Amino acid sequence: MQETIMHYVTSYGPDLIAAAVILLLGLWAARLIRRLVTKLMERRQIDPLIVTFAGTVLHVLLVLFVFIATISKLGVQTTSLIAVLGAAGLAIALALQGSLSNLASGVIIITLRPFKVGDYVEAGNQAGIVESIQLFYTRMRSPDNKEVLIPNSNITSNSIINYTARNERRCDMVFGVAYNTDLDQARRIIKQLLAADERVLDDPEPVIVLGELADSSINFWVRPWVKTEDLWGFKWDFTEAVKKRFDEEGIVIPFPQRDIHHYQHGELPAATG
Repeated sequence: MQETIMHYVTSYGPDLIAAAVILLLGLWAARLIRRLVTKLMERRQIDPLIVTFAGTVLHVLLVLFVFIATISKLGVQTTSLIAVLGAAGLAIALALQGSLSNLASGVIIITLRPFKVGDYVEAGNQAGIVESIQLFYTRMRSPDNKEVLIPNSNITSNSIINYTARNERRCDMVFGVAYNTDLDQARRIIKQLLAADERVLDDPEPVIVLGELADSSINFWVRPWVKTEDLWGFKWDFTEAVKKRFDEEGIVIPFPQRDIHHYQHGELPAATG
C-alpha cells in the first residue's frame, strides 16, 4: 500500500502541485487584472454600467482560461473540452440572439450617449422622459405618466429625436385671419406680443411671414426662438394672448365654412351663365 501511495505521489504529485499553483496564481491574477481594468475605465469616466459589465465578462473569461490551463496540467485533453464549450457557447448565443442584440445596443447607447437621463426623446416608436438606461432596456416615462420599457435594439435600429439636447428651440405656430383683415395690423399685433414676452430670444430673430393663402384663412407663420424649458409654456400662453388681442382689435380668426344648396325633389337648379 505504501509503495502504491508513493508511486502515485511520485508520479502525479508534481503535476498536482503545479496545477494547484496555476489555479491559485491564475485566480489571483484574474482578480488583479479585473481590478486594474476597472480602475482604468473609471479614470476615463466610462459609464459605471459598462465598467461593471466589462469587468465581469473579463473576469469570467480569465477564470475559464485558468481552469483550462489547470486541468491541462493534470493531463486532461482540453481540445475536446474547448470544442464542447465552443458549441455550447454558439447554442447559447443563438438562443439568446435577441437578448444579445439588446445588450450590444445598450453598450452602444451608453457609450455614444445619444441621450441622457432626464432628456425628452422620441425613440423606438415611443416618446417620453428617459429615467434610466440599462444594458437590455431603456426606461422612459410618457407624458401621461406611464412607465415604458423599450428594448435597446429597437432604439438603435430606428431614428432618435432628442427634444432637449439643445438649449434653444424654435417654436412653430400658425395664426389664421380672415381674408378681409388688415395684414399690417395683424402682423404688428403679433410682433408687439413677441416683443413683450421675455421668454422670446433676440438671437435668432423671430420670423413672422404670411405663409399660406388657405381655403378659409390667410395664415401667418410665426417662428420665435425660446429656451428649451420654456417652449410649451410659451406656446400655450402666446396662443391665448394672440386670441385675446385679436378679439380686442376686431380681427377675426375664421373657421372652415361650406355653402350647402338644398333643392326640393323634382326641382332643377336655375341655369346660370
